Amino acid sequence: MSIDHCHPVAGRKKLSFLDRFLTLWIFLAMAVGIAVGYFFPSSGNFINSFSNGSTNIPLAIGLILMMYPPLAKVNYNKIGEVFKNTKVLGASLFLNWIVGPVLMFALALLFLKEYPEYMIGLILIGLARCIAMVVVWNDLADGNREYAAGLIALNSIFQVLLYSVYAYIFITVLPPYFGYTGFNVNISMIEIAKSVGVYLGIPFALGIITRYGLIKLKGEEWFQDKYIPFISPVTLIALLFTIVLMFSLKGELIVQIPMDVVRIAVPLMIYFTLMFVISFFTGKYFGADYSKSLPLQAIILNWPLQLP
Repeated sequence: MSIDHCHPVAGRKKLSFLDRFLTLWIFLAMAVGIAVGYFFPSSGNFINSFSNGSTNIPLAIGLILMMYPPLAKVNYNKIGEVFKNTKVLGASLFLNWIVGPVLMFALALLFLKEYPEYMIGLILIGLARCIAMVVVWNDLADGNREYAAGLIALNSIFQVLLYSVYAYIFITVLPPYFGYTGFNVNISMIEIAKSVGVYLGIPFALGIITRYGLIKLKGEEWFQDKYIPFISPVTLIALLFTIVLMFSLKGELIVQIPMDVVRIAVPLMIYFTLMFVISFFTGKYFGADYSKSLPLQAIILNWPLQLP
């Protein structure tokens, strides 16, 4: 599995109608979620009633089901080869743990200096590494699943080790140097480890167990030709279900303070745009092949998508 070897464009999958217009379905799911939260205010309390500690069970189920099909497709025998590519690993860690947090910290100070609560929330978002959506976009782009899985696992380990430390540095230590009062945020490493274990560990375990268990029972051909096509639609269904749930939790609030939503959305859009551009050209530098036959939405969150 070499970084310079790429599958021919003609040999890559064609996106289905549902996948091709995923951006539209996502916006529709957001609208439905907001409508549910606004017209049925008690829906948020009902959804939150199915919580255990900091884990919302319906959201956890949606995220696990969303990630399971792509992770079941990963050939875990090749994961070791990913960690031999130290340049890609180093670039991923640099982008995720240096560029991303610093960029979001700067944007939060620039755009939300008069709204300290929003500023802190935005910084916390910048410290959290994306997991679920990277898996989904990579699967849509028919990217290298082994690289995606390996980098996600690596960054999740760093998230467990560094998130609480970074939160202390970026929220308590650094703001006073820029004229702001530092905030005390209590986020323990154990809490982060639990979240990573639930949202990443469970779908990874399910993917590994079902892949090798079913291949042993039914054979590789059956698994690839029958089982994978059967479970693949679950990703899109679970994605839209999760989005509806998330927006229904805050639907009433979003309608009440739309300008605050816009105020927060602006630095987020700038952040993701800049991170995409930086990551895209970093990927090109390391030999990533971004197929023109695939939509931009399918490569926007993670540059190793087309690393073969």
